[in-house]
Amino acid sequence: MFKQSLISLSVSAVMLSTSAYAGELKGKVVDNNNLPVSNANVHLHGKSQTIKTDADGNFTIAVDAVSQLHVSKNNFIDQRLDVNPDSPFVTVTLTPSSVESIVVYASALHKSNMEMASPVTVVSGDTLKNSAKPTLGETLKGLPGINASYFGPVSSSPIIRGLDGPRVKITQNGLDSSDASRVGPDHATTNDALGAEQIEILRGPATLLYGAGAIGGVVNVVDNRIPTDVIESPQGAVNYSHDTNSNTNTYAVLFETGHEGFNFHFDGVKRQGDDYETPNFKLPGDHDEHHEDEHGHDDHAHEGEEHEGEEEHAAEYAEKVDNTFIDSEVFNIGTSYVSDHITAGISYGRIETDYGIPAHSHDHGHDHDEHGHEDDHGHDHDEDHGEDDAHDHAGEEHNVFARVKQDRWQALFNYALHNNWLESIQVRAGYTDYEHSEIEGNEVGTVFKNETTELRTNFEHRIGGWHGIFGYHYSDSDYEAQGAEAFTPATNTTTHAFYVLEEKEFGDFTLELGARIEDFELSSRITETHVGHDDDHDEHGHDDDHDHGHEEEMVKTTQVSDYTLEMTNVSASIGGVYNYAPGQNVAISLSRSERAPLTAELLSNGLHIATSTYELGLGYHIEDNEIHFEPTNIEKETSTNLDISFRRFVGDFGYTVNFFYNDISDFYYQEKTNYFFTSEHGLEVADHEHEGARDVYQYVSQDAELYGLEFDVHYQINDVNRIKVFGDHLRAKLDNGQNLPRIPSNKLGINYAYENGPFKADMTITRYLEQDEITSYETVTKGYTLVDASLSYDFAVQGIDMVGYMNLENLTDELGFVHSSFIKDQAPLPGRNLKLGIRAYF
Repeated sequence: MFKQSLISLSVSAVMLSTSAYAGELKGKVVDNNNLPVSNANVHLHGKSQTIKTDADGNFTIAVDAVSQLHVSKNNFIDQRLDVNPDSPFVTVTLTPSSVESIVVYASALHKSNMEMASPVTVVSGDTLKNSAKPTLGETLKGLPGINASYFGPVSSSPIIRGLDGPRVKITQNGLDSSDASRVGPDHATTNDALGAEQIEILRGPATLLYGAGAIGGVVNVVDNRIPTDVIESPQGAVNYSHDTNSNTNTYAVLFETGHEGFNFHFDGVKRQGDDYETPNFKLPGDHDEHHEDEHGHDDHAHEGEEHEGEEEHAAEYAEKVDNTFIDSEVFNIGTSYVSDHITAGISYGRIETDYGIPAHSHDHGHDHDEHGHEDDHGHDHDEDHGEDDAHDHAGEEHNVFARVKQDRWQALFNYALHNNWLESIQVRAGYTDYEHSEIEGNEVGTVFKNETTELRTNFEHRIGGWHGIFGYHYSDSDYEAQGAEAFTPATNTTTHAFYVLEEKEFGDFTLELGARIEDFELSSRITETHVGHDDDHDEHGHDDDHDHGHEEEMVKTTQVSDYTLEMTNVSASIGGVYNYAPGQNVAISLSRSERAPLTAELLSNGLHIATSTYELGLGYHIEDNEIHFEPTNIEKETSTNLDISFRRFVGDFGYTVNFFYNDISDFYYQEKTNYFFTSEHGLEVADHEHEGARDVYQYVSQDAELYGLEFDVHYQINDVNRIKVFGDHLRAKLDNGQNLPRIPSNKLGINYAYENGPFKADMTITRYLEQDEITSYETVTKGYTLVDASLSYDFAVQGIDMVGYMNLENLTDELGFVHSSFIKDQAPLPGRNLKLGIRAYF
């Protein structure tokens, strides 16, 4: 099907072509002092290929029709000019920018982060490589408006303005990552920052291009696995780093080469680390005087005091978080052909990762040595943990670790036409086969699978002063879960969508309009299992395999039914950017986005051991201690979002300040019920609690509003010193005045940077404020301060460019708890860490 699409599009492209002749446009790029700017990007809209200026700032590019030339370089303001095949020699002057200005691939309209109507942050280059962590959440969480779900540092997803899970789309080169990280917080994302050229964070709804799953924002990981530029000679990089806190070693390699338009790409990352250390903290447990809430919260655990000689008989403490190791191997290979009009390529990526899931263990009620088991990689996950762990459950519980495998194919085809109005046709396609197994002892407990096919076709055009794209987006996802923790049924989700995004310049003002209509279909087979003693059936809808000898006393009846949810989601946006002075603008965007509930929100029905809860979806209700599947009156979640941004990016003083207000109708969230669940008794009301009972949480919908601000203000003191102040503030509450759960703490930080030739240094102090805007079943999370510093030095060895770097993280060894984490008290942030690394470019 994909090959047929490519052939059809190619034939259409040739038929649409005109007889316009190709001309060669020559030019030069200079700065404000008329000095040449080398290695600047010169791109003609409609073509995927970008050329670079030479050492003297000169370039030559083929022009076939009336089009727009786009010239960009990091730390300069982008310039655009209209050209045609007869255009004479041009000189392009770039004005220096006081912040890094980078073209955002996720914008689809060749915009930089300083030109977008909605707020965007881009992390790239050595800054990204030096700060890369095993997960996207930990890599990005220090940015204003960005936080992390934090199920330990090896399973941590980005939170954008308090929204995560199914509301934040994680993409790789614009296509869905297609893992299971949207199902539960203990499922890691399958994106590695070390293999990326840049990571783009789009705040606010980005549903027009990326679908209803982007109602809260997009994190797009951009790499060069399918090269889109001509590679003329072998090039690449190698990197090694070591983290002292978790004894983690990371190796990364990149190699690219090409000949006569044919290109080859390879990148790989290997990471292996042990459990991480943390300042001394109190472990929650059965000795606590009160029942744990959803997070396992205990007010005393926030204090981090040892309490020597006080309540030693009850409290237990730890200085490391058990079961947080990682053993990961990732590689990507790709090839492409790039000519003046055609870019076509394909890539394949493979991920094999084992990682520990903290606070995730199963009590099997018999002696078993959980320590010292060895996985297929030969990594002894627990031998270093059993003797030192102050909370040793040997003989009672099995630690659980995840084994993730993913095969990912991507294809790209771009045809630039000889046409004045239709600039290009682009097709991106992807196929992903994902498997996440949870290993208990030496046995596979639960297996999650997700097989996804995705196709996106864009038509870029320029008509009557309007520049934009219209396109079609198809996605099909087959998800299933089998095992003790299969709290969601197998589901097929299919979407078909058409979208349009247009912009037009009116002097210093650029207007942007967009719309998307999406046909959504979710289908599943629902199994209702009724369990009871004789005639007394405890209908809890979950066939639990751990009845502990009670199966012969139970009566079970099963009813199977097919279920389909169909919805049409419509989204629209209007925005504009007004450049009221050189290097200064204000951007405003207003959007309305709709989405349907996903599998976990709609059809959950079972124990979710990682979060210590029993979860019920929107399609269920409880009556007389029985669970009934009655998915009636399922409403779409509708977000109306307003963003206003003020930017200054020239001169010694600059800033980006974003204000946002998000009004959401029928917001889906989990609400704690007055029921709890046990395998022996099923559902019971909370005043009949049994040992090992799990709180029951039900997805419900209610109107909500989220509002706040983000800011990043800097001042260049002189040529080598710069200071920056940054922070964010968020309020999130329901219409009834209740606060939404697990909303991240606000933060305020200051950064000092020194750069003198090859030497760079900086220090950042970030204060995470106390989070006391909580729900009735949460506890207050006390504030904490993190102090981080970094040093790097550029040098050369026998003509090879090298970078040596050192990161010092949490210098003061501060004990910090992440309010947005489901396991807040069991897994505090890592303590002091020294990261040493070296990188070579060739």
